[in-house]
Parts: sequence; C-alpha cells; structure tokens
Amino acid sequence: MFDHDVLIIGAGLAGMRAALAAGENGADVAVVTKVHPVRSHSNAAQGGINAALTDRGDDWKEHAYDTIKGSDYLGDQDAVSIMCMEAGQEVINMEHMGVIFNRDEEGRLGTRAFGGQRRERTFFVSDFTGQALLHVLYEQVLKVGVRIYEEWFLLSLIVEEGECCGAVVMEIRSGEIRVIRAKAVIMASGGLGRVFEPSTNALICTGDGMGIAYRAGASLMDMEMVQYHPTTLKGSGVLITEGARGEGAYLLNANGERFMERYAPNMMELASRDVVSRSEQTEINEGRGINGCVMLDVRHLGERLIRERLSQILEIARDFANVDLLTEPIPIQPGMHYQMGGIKTDVNGQTQLPGLYAAGECANVSVHGGNRLGANSLLDTLVFGRRSGEHAAEMTRTKSHKAITDKAAEGDRSYIQDLLDHDESGDMFGRIRMEMGQVMNRYLAVYRDQEGMEFALSKVRELRERFRLVHVPDKGKTFNTNLMFTLELGMMVDCAETIALSAIERKESRGAHTRTDMPDRDDENWLKHILVKSTVDGPQVDHLPVVITDWEPQVRTY
Repeated sequence: MFDHDVLIIGAGLAGMRAALAAGENGADVAVVTKVHPVRSHSNAAQGGINAALTDRGDDWKEHAYDTIKGSDYLGDQDAVSIMCMEAGQEVINMEHMGVIFNRDEEGRLGTRAFGGQRRERTFFVSDFTGQALLHVLYEQVLKVGVRIYEEWFLLSLIVEEGECCGAVVMEIRSGEIRVIRAKAVIMASGGLGRVFEPSTNALICTGDGMGIAYRAGASLMDMEMVQYHPTTLKGSGVLITEGARGEGAYLLNANGERFMERYAPNMMELASRDVVSRSEQTEINEGRGINGCVMLDVRHLGERLIRERLSQILEIARDFANVDLLTEPIPIQPGMHYQMGGIKTDVNGQTQLPGLYAAGECANVSVHGGNRLGANSLLDTLVFGRRSGEHAAEMTRTKSHKAITDKAAEGDRSYIQDLLDHDESGDMFGRIRMEMGQVMNRYLAVYRDQEGMEFALSKVRELRERFRLVHVPDKGKTFNTNLMFTLELGMMVDCAETIALSAIERKESRGAHTRTDMPDRDDENWLKHILVKSTVDGPQVDHLPVVITDWEPQVRTY
C-alpha cells in the first residue's frame, strides 16, 4: 500500500497542472496514468488556448460573453467569469515555464481567430499547441518531485464513511493490484470519445474517470452535451484543426459554394462549432455534399503560411487522405470530439463526494454548457487543474489518512477474476465496443429525436447484459491489454447510458443537443442542468438551475 497527500488520476494537462500546483503548495503528490504522461490525449490539441490580454485592448468580460453565448446560456456564469479572468495569467505562466508560442511581426505573442469569438484571442504553437504545453508541464512536474505511477490503471475509488480516501490501481506491467491511500483524489482522466465511433479522440479516451466517479457516488452533469467538431477527416475521424478556419480556410459544398453564408452570415466558418456542424450536416442531408462530406479549402492561404502554421494537418491530409492541402481541398465531416458534460464540480474542483476533486474534460465545472468554444478546453484544463491542485493541497494540511488496508482491493480482485473465468460463449470486448460506438454515433450525433435516442438507450442496456458475459481470452498478468480494454468497456457502457438518459430528458434543442422533433430552445422550462447519479435502484435523474450573473439569455445568432 502507498500513501500520498494528493493523488491525481491522469497525466494530461489538467492532471499535471493540478500536480504542479499541489506540489508547489507543499503536498506529497502522486499521479497515476495508464500511458506515459506525454502520450496523454492533451497531446492531440492543435489550435490554441484562449485568453483576453489587456495590453491587446481585450477584456475578460468580452471573452466571458462569447463563452456564455457559445454555451447557449447553459454555462454557469460565475465559473465562466473565473476562467476568463484567470486566463491571461495562466498563458503568461506557461510562456514563462518555456512554451514557445508563435509570435507576431513585432515579437509579441501571436494570436489567431477561433470560432464563436468576435476578437482574435487564441494563442498558439503552430497546430500542436497541446503537445507544446504538455511537454513543458511534464518537465515542471518532474522538477517539483511528483511521484508518477506510469502505466498503472485505475480500477476504483475507495470511499469510507462517505468520503473518498484513495484508489485501487493495477500495475499494467505485472498485473499487481494495489491500494493507494490519499487525503484527496483529483480525477483528471480526460474524455470519453471512444464511446462513439469514429471519434477524434485517442483509443485511450474511454471515460474511465467519469465512469468510476459515477460508480463511487459522484453526479454526472449535462452528459447529453456531446460536441461534434465541424472538421474531422472522412472515414478515420482524425481532427483537422479549427486553426485552419482561424487562418482563413473556406468550407465548400458540392456546388463550390461557401455555404456558411446562408447559416452564419456574420461569422461564416468561424461561427460556434455546433452551428457549423449543423450547417455541414444540413448540406450533406439535402444532397449538396460529396460522398457524405463537404470540403475544407486552404489553398488560397499560400504555401508559406500553411507550412508555418498548419504543418501538422498538412501531414495528416497527406498520410490519411492522400490529399495535398497545397493544391486540393480535403473532405471533412462533423465528428465526435469532446464531452461538455462530466463529473459535477464547483469552481475549486470539488465534487459532491467529499475528498474527490475533478478537472479537465472529465469534469463539469460548467464553463462550456451546451457548446464549448474552440481553444477554451486547454484553458479549462490549466485554470481548473491549478485551482483543484491548490485547494486539495490546502485541504490536506489538516487532514489524516483514513484507516484503510489492502483489503480495500478485494472487491476489484474478485471482479477481475470473475471476468477471467468467463467461458468462450460471450463476446470479446471489441464487438460490444464497436456496436455501442456505432449506435451512439447514429442516434446521438448532430441531430437527434425521441425514437432514435430511446433505441440507443435500449441498445446500450442490451450491450450491458452482453458485457456481463464478456470473454477475456488472455488469462495472464503481464501487460494484459485484453483485460484492460475489457475493464474500460465497462466504464464506457455506464457513460453511454448517462448520455442517452440525459438526452432523452432534455425536451428542447440547446447547443450540441439538437432535436429534430423539438427544434426550439425553451428557456422557461429547460434553462437548467441535468444530473445523473448512480443508485441501487438504477440511474437517478435530477435538475439544477443555471447560474446567471451579468448576461441574460438572448437569441443566439452568428
């Protein structure tokens, strides 16, 4: 058994920012991660990070308004204000740590335009901003002496007397199951993209943290709000950064028209993501697409700009689609990209389960609401990762470890043995996972309706029954990825159920949740959050008011 003050699950940007903050505040900090830290999915973030810097004539209140409007007024305005107020200092901190942001002709930090914002406030490192931030934070975490349990897998949270006091983890290399006691646990495990197929997310994005926190008693909030990114590569779902449109790329239909003129005449391709995705899907559905896609054209930007600022997608287009962006447009379509919902927290990352914090994509502090603005995700991870780490470190100073022992792992050991004992009559994880991903992508995508969502929910529950008999052919302990993928699937099924339940519950269209059978936003009845909590009688659905401070809901146009 291991002991630490603060235990962080996940080594992406939220986890490492939390670890750095907690470590700098004197806590004994450890990070559990199922992959090497710089292989975390934050690595894949391309376009940039938003901040309103006053020396640019920008104001955090303008950033906050754009974020709240982008959220379709479902974002909690107190949390949005904190994020936008603290954004500038967080970007400067990262620059001082060593992130080599692009600069303008005068040598100042450069910016590019991003969707849903009236001003250029997105700071960037070419089109691999997440990677640049992640590597620098990893260096800083090592510098303060954080213990990293690399390639360890989270099995469960330990809850004693209604309080989270540690975790049960498995070392992937040996299969050994261990207990880690902690005075506070911060969940920073990332998203659940692979509940859908295809997705822009890495194969590791399986909703582990959300599923495990949900099982432990934490509420999941606004899970129906699943973002479909407007520009994902046809077939594979690989992300084509919004930075391309920020630099001036066009969207074209089969007739060669810049069709966004019809849907968002003021912001065009830089309307919010949900608006652009719906516009693309409408063009495709009405027969103006090309083989189920529209085209993204960057040719007019010129070779120098493309190679300097969009080098990664130049390679992606060539390697995955055999397209030369310098001479031809690329086929794209809306694709599952980000989960706005997650573990409900306050502005310090505290969940409804004492001792448990959450930050990053697995969390819902409610800064994204019904639709996240591009380049606000990296900001969310850094601001609320830091706040969670600071608050957890402070809280643990006057706290003692709970009197738990290695016996806390017995339930997980028994569960895993039961999985390994299943005979060959059951499905392997891959078949169930693919069926789930395809049904979610079919019925809980850009457009939804009651019949489709109910079918998806029934299918997910059928897949859960099949999962109870799932077959794990590899009975070994050493690097048993077959077992690990099976364990991930159990969490994914739980997450899928909460998404379908929440979507059926919301009787309106708002942000990413667009119902063809209920196309209007209904502020009178549905300006509220949807929470799902696991109980012995099954999922329990509840509601919570949206926090409104300075910005009253308005008709949302771009």
